[in-house]
Amino acid sequence: MAQESGEHETWDNPPSFMPSRSTGHSASRGGQANDTSAAPPSFSPRNGSSTPTPSQAAPRGGRSSAPSRSASGSSRAAGPQRQSPAKPVRNGAKPLSASSQPKHKNTGRKKHGAGRIIARILIVLVILLALVGIGLWSWVNGQLNKKDMLSSAADTPASTWLILGSDERDGTAGTGTEADAPGSRTDTILVLTKPKSGPSSLVSIPRDSLVTVKNTNMKINAVAETYGYTSLVEQVETITGQKIDHVAMIKFGGLEKVVNALGGVELCYNSTVNDAYSGLNWTAGCHTADGATALAFSRMRYSDPQGDFGRAKRQRQVIAAIVSKASKASTLTNFSKTKTLASSALSAIVVDNKSNPWTLLQMALAFKAASGSNGVTGSVYWTDPDYYPGGGVGSTVKLDADRNLTLFTQLADGSHASGTVGGQD
Repeated sequence: MAQESGEHETWDNPPSFMPSRSTGHSASRGGQANDTSAAPPSFSPRNGSSTPTPSQAAPRGGRSSAPSRSASGSSRAAGPQRQSPAKPVRNGAKPLSASSQPKHKNTGRKKHGAGRIIARILIVLVILLALVGIGLWSWVNGQLNKKDMLSSAADTPASTWLILGSDERDGTAGTGTEADAPGSRTDTILVLTKPKSGPSSLVSIPRDSLVTVKNTNMKINAVAETYGYTSLVEQVETITGQKIDHVAMIKFGGLEKVVNALGGVELCYNSTVNDAYSGLNWTAGCHTADGATALAFSRMRYSDPQGDFGRAKRQRQVIAAIVSKASKASTLTNFSKTKTLASSALSAIVVDNKSNPWTLLQMALAFKAASGSNGVTGSVYWTDPDYYPGGGVGSTVKLDADRNLTLFTQLADGSHASGTVGGQD
């Protein structure tokens, strides 16, 4: 509300875009806070906005909007004088002197009216953006295939995701059907951890790792088919000592669809391979792989001297390549490609009942951080990669239980150094 007193007009609570009172010729702009680790995405219904307090030396106030969990606030500052303030310094240009500034008439009530119009326009735009965000949230959430997979374990401090790759056939060309390969195995098991501070980590658990479920020895990749996904989650929690907050599982055909939607991804392998089991035909080096090739690249193990351990490395490479390309500006600014990619990805994955668009975005960001130069990658520790427990189980990987509990404790509290972990020393 304006109050007139002589030659000056003051404002009880001016909008954030109005200029602050200037006392000199220097100019500065208010900064914008941006916290991506705690803030929900722009389409989140929990999204809020925050307007920082303009600098008192700034002749022109800036308008800032950033996602925040806290309620928005506005600064209270003295309104402008009727006489126009000095123009800010831009690109080294000198401000006009007081005597050379142009005179403007009727800068009081008309400016007030114009300010109200601009404020109303901005409010309408914010409302429209919020509606679009809620619509996008609803669309993504509606596309998610959810399944009851979480356990009742007590919460632990870090955010932890279990990322699974299943060889369940879904009829996608080249992957076969349930009739071709009855049942399913969980051949990719990745634990993604994001501590409150410190590096994110992505650690593989070998598919042949020996576990005991209901007094029965078995390989971990058979647990979900035999006892259900909640039992698999419980086994991973036993190995890591950490609560699994969310689960995301992708099927064979889903991987192929996502890579094709991206137009292929760059993959590297320094051996020439012609593997009849996976169908991988690869010339040593780096190549842009289409969906079918990326799938075979992820499945191949018989032609890899490192077997399952080599395959786990390549699986992490494929997922990292997908996340990297999907998050590029050239992808995100192409609406048609982004929509096709989103549809392909969402139709390809199964998530736990508590997952939503926000938790998926957090997972993608944590995965990208873990795959970067400051992240932690590798596998769990084991004591014997060819252990025979008897009972017809065959060759298994005997894990180092104590060392893995120590590893994940450090990963969860952010105290572990960046780099590669796991294996057998």
